[in-house]
Amino acid sequence: MKNSKDYSRKVQKLYRDLKRQYKKPQKVEYPLVLDAIVYAVISENISVAKARSASRKLADYFIDFNDLRVSQLEEIVEVLGGDTAVTRNIASMLIMVLGAVFKEYNTVSLEALKKIGKRPARQVLEKIDGTTNFVVDYCVLTALGGHAIPLTKGMIDYLRTNQLVHPDADHQQIEGFLARQVSAKNAYEFYALLRRCSESRRAARKKKKTVTKPKTETVSKTKKEGNSD
Repeated sequence: MKNSKDYSRKVQKLYRDLKRQYKKPQKVEYPLVLDAIVYAVISENISVAKARSASRKLADYFIDFNDLRVSQLEEIVEVLGGDTAVTRNIASMLIMVLGAVFKEYNTVSLEALKKIGKRPARQVLEKIDGTTNFVVDYCVLTALGGHAIPLTKGMIDYLRTNQLVHPDADHQQIEGFLARQVSAKNAYEFYALLRRCSESRRAARKKKKTVTKPKTETVSKTKKEGNSD
C-alpha cells in the first residue's frame, strides 16, 4: 500500500487508542469451521448485536445446517425478523454457501479443512460460492487459527474517513496491510475493537440524523367579526 510507513504509525496509534477506549474483548473461537462461516455471512452487513440475535434465532428454529440449507428463502427471512433487503441477502447467501459446501463434499461440513494447512484451506474457502473476503478472513481467524483481519464495509469506511489507510487501497490491500501491522496473537482483539468503534460511530451518526426537530409554533386563526363560537 502506498505511503505504508505513514499509515503504519497511524494504525499503531489507533490500536493503542482503541485499547484505552474499550474493554478488552473476549476472543471468539469456533470449534466447527461452518459455524464461523455462517456467523460471518450473517454479520457482514449488520451490527454484532443484531448478528448475535439473528444467529440465535436461526439456531433455535432450524435443526442443523442441513435443515437450513434445504429451507426456502422466505422461511429464513421470516425467522430473521422480516422481509428486508438485508435479511433477503443473508438468507440467499446462506443457502448459496451451504449448497456449495454440500455439492463439493456431499455433507454440510468443512472439518476437512483443518487437516490441509491454513493456506490451502483459505484457497478452498475462496472458491466456495457465496463467500466474500470478510467471510473467508473471519473463518481463517476464528476457526482455522490463521492470521487475518476481517473487514466489514463499515470498518473500511471508518479507516478511509479517518485517513488511516491510503484512499486508493482496495479491500485486500487494506486487509494485508493491517495484518502486517498487527500480530497474529492480537488480530482478533484489533478486529473486535475496530469493529466496535466503527459501529459505535455509525450508530451515533444515525442517531444524530434522526433527532426530532422542534415543533414550529402554530399561529391561531383570529375569528372573524360576527362569527359565533
